Amino acid sequence: MRKITVNLRFLPALPNWLIPSARLRIYIIYWWRHGRLPDLLNPQRFSELVQWRKLYDHNPMMPVMADKIAVKKQIGHLLGGEWIIPTYWSGRTLPEHPSWPYPFILKASHGCNQNIVCRDQSDWQKARRESARWTRAPYGLWLDEWAYRDIPRAYIVEPYLGSAAELPIDYKIYVFAGKAAFIQVHLDRDSDHRWILFDRQWNQISRLGDRDLPSAPEHLAKILDGAEKVAGEFDFARIDFYEIAGKPKFGEVTFYPGSGLDPFDPPELDLMIGALWLAGSADPTARQFLDGRWQPQAA
Repeated sequence: MRKITVNLRFLPALPNWLIPSARLRIYIIYWWRHGRLPDLLNPQRFSELVQWRKLYDHNPMMPVMADKIAVKKQIGHLLGGEWIIPTYWSGRTLPEHPSWPYPFILKASHGCNQNIVCRDQSDWQKARRESARWTRAPYGLWLDEWAYRDIPRAYIVEPYLGSAAELPIDYKIYVFAGKAAFIQVHLDRDSDHRWILFDRQWNQISRLGDRDLPSAPEHLAKILDGAEKVAGEFDFARIDFYEIAGKPKFGEVTFYPGSGLDPFDPPELDLMIGALWLAGSADPTARQFLDGRWQPQAA
């Protein structure tokens, strides 16, 4: 949708001590991004439900599935080893010289939007300097993304799957109560980053003025089925995939897409997608890890 000019997750974590109340932080940041206050007593929009989850949904499997190292064991069990991108190396202290082949991608295992593609030794030295800040503090504090806070801070190195010119297309599957509903396609992530939302039949439902549309991945049905298997335990999760050399590959699991702060285009999608989340959570006894119901008391 609309291009974000400031990466919210890289801003200083000052609100954590300037504004001790998580609820108040969420109200302020949501108002800054959306121009309105979120309804946290009766959330209806997708963006509001993400904020509600930050405060009340503490499913203990969330940190496991959001951990880029630990999740691979889960994916191997659920989908099979062929879905997993190999790990060259993981750990807390980066070596001075890599022992694995170029090109590769360095990622933080405990957060989002923290990755650097390395094509040669000069890239690696720059990556070592820039990535040092990734592990200095717990991730997700000031945006109150609970699931990231307790993931061990570490690095993971994987083979680079893109071409020399661009990163691979990212297919992000929105799954509600075990049913894949939407595919969010991210294009040109290292240049003119934009994303387009499609339904299961590959009908465009966002950025309706765009005409330069990507084709559906060859194994879309298999990707949707895989996403449903991975997300089956949760009322909502976004499961990310790539399609590399004609084969689907798992990317990551996200529980707070855009931290619920990205605007939708058209805006009514926020309510439409929120309705799917609510429908999947209609039975409050079905999700035993919620710290409250859909009508939480004021904090």
